[in-house]
Parts: sequence; structure tokens; C-alpha cells
Amino acid sequence: MVLLLSLAFAAELPNPRPADTWDLSQVYPSVQAWEAALAGVDADLPRLEACRGGLAAQLRACLDLRFELQRRTSRVYTYASNASNVDTRDAAWLARSQRAEQLYARVGEVGSFFAPEILALGAPAVEAAIAADPGLLPYDAWLRSTLARAPHTLDAEGEQLLAATATVLGAPDRMRTVLVNGELPWPTVTLSDGTATRLDPAAYVMTRSSPVRADRDLVFQAFFGALHDFQGVLGAMLDTAVQGHWFLARSRGYPTSVAAALAQDQVPAAVYETLVARTGANLPTLHRYLRLRARMLGVSDLGYQDLYPALVDLDRTWTVDEAKALTLEACKPLGPEYGAALKEGLGARWMDVYPSPGKVGGAYMDGGAAEVHPYLLLNYHGDYESVTTLAHEWGHAIHSVLSARAQPYAKAEYATFTAEVASTLNEALLLDLVLKGAKTDDERLYYLGQALEGLRGTYFRQAQLAEFELAMHRRVEQGEPLTGETLSAMYLEVLRRYYGADAGVTRIDEADGVEWAYIPHFYYNYYVYQYATSIAASSLLAEDLLARRPGALDRTLGLLKAGGSDQPYLLLKRAGVDLATPAPYDAVARRMDRIMDEMEAILARKEKRRAPR
Repeated sequence: MVLLLSLAFAAELPNPRPADTWDLSQVYPSVQAWEAALAGVDADLPRLEACRGGLAAQLRACLDLRFELQRRTSRVYTYASNASNVDTRDAAWLARSQRAEQLYARVGEVGSFFAPEILALGAPAVEAAIAADPGLLPYDAWLRSTLARAPHTLDAEGEQLLAATATVLGAPDRMRTVLVNGELPWPTVTLSDGTATRLDPAAYVMTRSSPVRADRDLVFQAFFGALHDFQGVLGAMLDTAVQGHWFLARSRGYPTSVAAALAQDQVPAAVYETLVARTGANLPTLHRYLRLRARMLGVSDLGYQDLYPALVDLDRTWTVDEAKALTLEACKPLGPEYGAALKEGLGARWMDVYPSPGKVGGAYMDGGAAEVHPYLLLNYHGDYESVTTLAHEWGHAIHSVLSARAQPYAKAEYATFTAEVASTLNEALLLDLVLKGAKTDDERLYYLGQALEGLRGTYFRQAQLAEFELAMHRRVEQGEPLTGETLSAMYLEVLRRYYGADAGVTRIDEADGVEWAYIPHFYYNYYVYQYATSIAASSLLAEDLLARRPGALDRTLGLLKAGGSDQPYLLLKRAGVDLATPAPYDAVARRMDRIMDEMEAILARKEKRRAPR
């Protein structure tokens, strides 16, 4: 069975090969070198302060210094935070990570005068300076973005004050990370095969897909029960984070937190509004999938704990080397330049692959050491979800590599709005590859079922989370408190609507309402909606690439190389996707319906073969 193979594979994980751990010495060769780099940034801050009041006379030199200090600070933070994330129980590394975060805040505070002074120069003077000095071209996008935020930029004193709040406002996320990954007393459960498992977040992800329903019930009850025991303090942390988002929005004169968040990347409000509206309209497609899932699992009362097991039992796991090879092969439609960068990264020590005690759960890519290379954290279990996660994170990594090679540093950092397009595009290409290699109906059903679950998780689930995020921010904006209990009630209402609880599509228990406490993205200030918009965009791009439509590769690589050289919404429009219109979201629903059409046809053939003659 898949679960047993996964557990056996996991038993080997505490002793990974060096190749399966990242090499942070490529960022700094020692802690002493890191200390020197941190001190060096600190020592150069007076040079940045000396630019205050004199940007008009030395705009280029001061921008060079500002972005150079940003680059060095980002490298300092990447080293310390990633070392801490491998074991959040290590107090020394946690302290170094906090010192790096404080340095970030100091750099932001000292440089906070840039925006008000640039606005004081005015758009005509700034444009004239860009035209006269080619050395300002690396900063043109940043300068124009700064000018676009003029109505919401404070004077120099106000900007300095807001910058000084960064460390305090980031505290709830830091506290949650330490509590959930290092100190919360997660329960140990004994599964039906006799395996005792401590249900930390990484183990929860692995065991929730058990083919044994009693195990899934046990895992959900124990894991959500542990979160419920701490929902008071977790609710207080999230309330503090949301209050911080609202504080920043009010301070800048925005009417709502979502307006402030969208303005950071100049994303039109129509994008968020259209996502929520079209996802709501497409819920019948989600409900069709859930009914198909119940049919294939052979259950009459599909519960929330039944969403994760594979619809077909594919009796295998994948080593990380096999996952790397699949990802390389899947990404061939992205061309030789992309493939060469991917091969280079996969052959080097850019990843920390396996779960370990105290390690941060989930997966991420950190491109903060831009002149070195990206770093990727995984919690690889050997199942197909782990393979897709690896492909997903490498989509981020090669996006960072291509952007850094094509753009100057000030334009290389891309917005989240485009970031998740690159990662979900890799998932779509991986699916196409494994489907082409499927040898039996059952294998094809497995991959198609995984694709449906991926679309549910990345499109419908993230849109559901976006609705919840909007609701909890509105509650704070109306002066109402957020507690663990109220957050669970709010989350439960959205969850039941999305999963058709009232229509009998899915049974959603009251205990499921605490799931919000498991999701760290709510601390990131309107992050989750971008997963849903991105998979809508990448679905269209993948179709064009796989069909080899003229210009598809150039448009896609152009998007990946563009970095932050323009507004992300406009970059996607140039690539052929307008996320302020219904078309991309309706395309996702159509894609799910096509997959279900094929699955139902396969099931009909299988039933016909089994029928007595």
C-alpha cells in the first residue's frame, strides 16, 4: 500500500546523503563571515543616511547604495533564516535569524526617506533624470512604482516611523513558526498497521492520505484536536497580524487592507473580485469532483478527511533522484536554456530535501542570495505529491535564475502575482509527462485523480482561503475582535459553503473549522489568492506550450525573464493572460470537467469489462 511504502521510505530519512542537504557555506563560509557581513551592512548605514535631503543632487549614487545594501541584507537574512528553519529548536540560529530580521528593519527605516523625496522631485523631474542618465535605467520600474503610490506615501518622518514597525509587526509570524514547528506538543497516534507516528505538520501531510479511512479519521481528530487546544493563542497571534495589516493600510490612507495589499504590486481590484465571483459560479464543478471522489473511494458520506487519499492505489514511491529526472524531462517544452539551468541546479546542493525534528514544515524557495543561487526547502516523503512539490519549487528557482540573469538586481525580484505562475506551470508539464507514460487505466486514473486534487487544492481551496482572509480582515476593519473561536466559526462557514455541506456533497464536522490555524500564509497579507490566479494563468500557458502554438515559448520565457521590470498584471497580459476577466478561471473549471469526462469514461469501460456476460 502507498502509506506503508511511504512510511518505510521515511524511516530512512534521518541519514540523508550530503547531496540531499543544502550547502549554506556557499552563502558564507562560516558564522564568523556572516557576522562580518552583518556588521558591514550596519556600518554602511550612515552612508545611506547621508543621502537624506540630497537625492536631487545624487539620485543615481544613492539608488546604487540603497539597492546594494538591500542585496547584502537579503544575503545575510537568507543564511541565518534557512539555517534556523532546518531546526527551529536551535536557539542560537533562531537568535541569528532574528538579528538578520532586525537588520532588515533598520535598513528599511534608514532608507525610508527615498519615497517622499522622490515624490517631492515629481514625475517630470524623475523622468527627465532617467532620460539623461542611462545609469538610472535599472531603477526606472522602481521609481515609477514609487511615483504611482504618491497618494499613499507619508512624509519622511512618517515613512521612517512605519519602517520602524517592521520587526514588531512580523512578531506574530515568528511566534507561530516557533510554536507550531518547535514547541507545540503534537500527539502521537498508532495507525492500523501498528506504526506510531508523532503528528507534527510534516507527518500530518504524509498520513492524511492513508488508504485506511479509520487512520484518516484518527489523524484528523488528533491533529485538529491539538490545534484546537491552542486555538486561543493561535487566534491571538493571527488577530495581531491582521491588526497589523489594517494599521499599515490605515496609516497610508487606504480604505481596506485588501486595497493596500493589491496596491503594492499595482494589481487591479477586478482581479480579486473576478476570482471570488467566478470561483463561486464554478462551485458545481468542484461538487462534481467531490461526488466522483466519493464514488471512487466507495463512501456514501464523503468527509473532509477523505479529500487526500489517492483515488486509485498506485503501489510505488519515487526516490528524490527519480523526481529530479521526471522534472527535467517534464520541463523540456520550456526549451534548452531553461533545461540547462534546471540541470545545473538539480546537480548541486541547492535543496534540503527530507523532514527532520524541528524542521519547518511544507516547502519553499528562497532566492534571497541572488548572486549565489536559490535555496529550496522540502519535506520529501516519496509520494507523488512530493514529486509535484519538487517540480513546483524548482519552477520558482529557475524563475529566479532566469530573472537574475536577464535583469539588473533592482528589477530581478518578481512579484508573488507572477511567482506562482512559474511553479504551477511546472506541475502542469509534469502531469502531461506522467500521463503520456501511463501504461494502464489504473495508472492513468491515478494521475488524473492527482491532477483533480491539485486543481482543487490550488484553485478552489486557495480561492476559499482568499474569501476567508477577506472576511477576517473586514471583521477587524469594522472594529470587531478575532479570537480562536470566532476564526473557527468563520472558517467553518466558508468551508461548508465551498464543499456543499448543506447539499450533502461533503460532510464538514465542526472540528474541521480550526484548520485556519494550520495555514501560515494568512500572516503574509493577502498572499493566498495569488495561488488561484496563478494556476488559472499557468493552465493557459501550459496549453499553448504543449500544443506548440507559435510564440508560446517566447512569451513564457519572456515572462520568466522579466522579473519585476513592470507591473506583474501587465507582464501577464503580455504573455497572453488577463486575470481581470472570467476567461482564465472558467478555463480551470473546463479543464477539471475534461479530466472528469475522461475518468468517467475509463470507469465505464472498467465496469463494462467486469459485467457478467
